[in-house]
Amino acid sequence: MITKEQILHALSFVEDPDFKKDLVTLNMIKDIEITPHKISFSVVLTTPACPMKDHIEHACRNAIAHFVDKEIEVSINMTSQVKSAPNQQLDNIKNIIVVASGKGGVGKSTVAANLALALHLKGAKTGLLDADIYGPSIPMMFGVEGARPKASKTTDGKTKIEPIEKFGIKLLSIGFFTDPNQPIPWRGPMVSAAIKQLFNDADWGELDYLVVDLPPGTGDVHITVAQNYPVAGAVIVTTPQNVALADATKGIGMFMMNTINIPLLGVVENMAYFTPAELPDNKYYIFGKDGGKRLAEKFDAPFLGELPLVKSISDAGDNGYPIVTDEDELISKNFISIAEKVAQQLSLQHNIKEVQKPDFTQ
Repeated sequence: MITKEQILHALSFVEDPDFKKDLVTLNMIKDIEITPHKISFSVVLTTPACPMKDHIEHACRNAIAHFVDKEIEVSINMTSQVKSAPNQQLDNIKNIIVVASGKGGVGKSTVAANLALALHLKGAKTGLLDADIYGPSIPMMFGVEGARPKASKTTDGKTKIEPIEKFGIKLLSIGFFTDPNQPIPWRGPMVSAAIKQLFNDADWGELDYLVVDLPPGTGDVHITVAQNYPVAGAVIVTTPQNVALADATKGIGMFMMNTINIPLLGVVENMAYFTPAELPDNKYYIFGKDGGKRLAEKFDAPFLGELPLVKSISDAGDNGYPIVTDEDELISKNFISIAEKVAQQLSLQHNIKEVQKPDFTQ
């Protein structure tokens, strides 16, 4: 009769590629069940967007076959439990991810929208907050320009804003509360107050990730978010041009300041190259080449990926259907890969912090 100890022994030879430790030591094996002809157990990953999910499952099957029984049926439930950053203000939101750029026009909102949707498509509970007060674009990109969030009473008697739901994720934007044809001439204090309301007065429910689309630059919104909420990490979006890279460098520098100190999850290079439809194997680097990679290397940060200059991306956003919703579009795979790498970096960040915690039992 096969024992639980035999199974755990076999799985102790399966290493998580990110954490460099075996699954048993990491306490990732749960719910072992044994019958004469079948073994079943769960592998609890740190994110549903784990890029190594298939690799880990395959390694588990090989370990059981090699160390236990190569003939027995093996059923593996690949599940996940997203780790949470310490969060007293918004304890129902496990991770806040900000998407930023040094300058406008680099596709930051496009990346934020598709990143949030890609995380949802991988199985995560996700929200998207449009913090670009002066130029909100999320309502248009999701085809909900005329939507108006409702207010409702919570069980503790508080009045909360209900985010708009579209494509399975929760959305909030100042654009839901203002006339899209009118400017918003607000000074800093009003902007900061509005941002806090979008965070604090919304009924976000339980979220694994809240993606925040920050405005360009390094202004009031960035400081308000960074100093009032436990941001788990930042994604920087740039294009290959030197002027965009220079401004992105300033944006990264802001996050690295001692008063802010937000981890850099990585760099995304948008509009990296152009491929004509009639020449699908050709890449034309019309704005320069590898600028995003060099920026990531400069700050010892991950390079999350490059996105081509493709008209279908902007068309999809203009039509209210972010491109990642179309699985037939090749560019969707780019966004899925970026989302997996972001989730992977967050898991590594949490693991590093846990390792660094002092052990008072010794």
